Amino acid sequence: MDNKLKRLGIGLWFIVTGFLGGCASMNSGNDGQVQSYPAPIIEAGWIRDGDPIEYDGSKWYPVNDFEVLQDSDVYQIGEYKDVQIFVEKISVKPYDRIYTKFDKNKFRYWERRDND
Repeated sequence: MDNKLKRLGIGLWFIVTGFLGGCASMNSGNDGQVQSYPAPIIEAGWIRDGDPIEYDGSKWYPVNDFEVLQDSDVYQIGEYKDVQIFVEKISVKPYDRIYTKFDKNKFRYWERRDND
């Protein structure tokens, strides 16, 4: 009886570990395919100086604030002076805000001014 329990326990252990190990290694998700944009070591000087971005016929000015967004939450719509410009994936034109990335998951937002 004691021998049967040991064999049953060992058999169950192999089944459970084989099942769990197989599930982990058979993942067919998007491993390694999550969108990732590089973050600069330091923001461009023209951004820190408050210079506008010219995009889509408007001047966009940096706001002294940022939003925490995942790279998968944004979409790159262009570049200006070698800096990537983003919008949130849920945004539609005309955009209320555009973004530049300045650190991991930190995006400075930019707004148009009515007088420009």
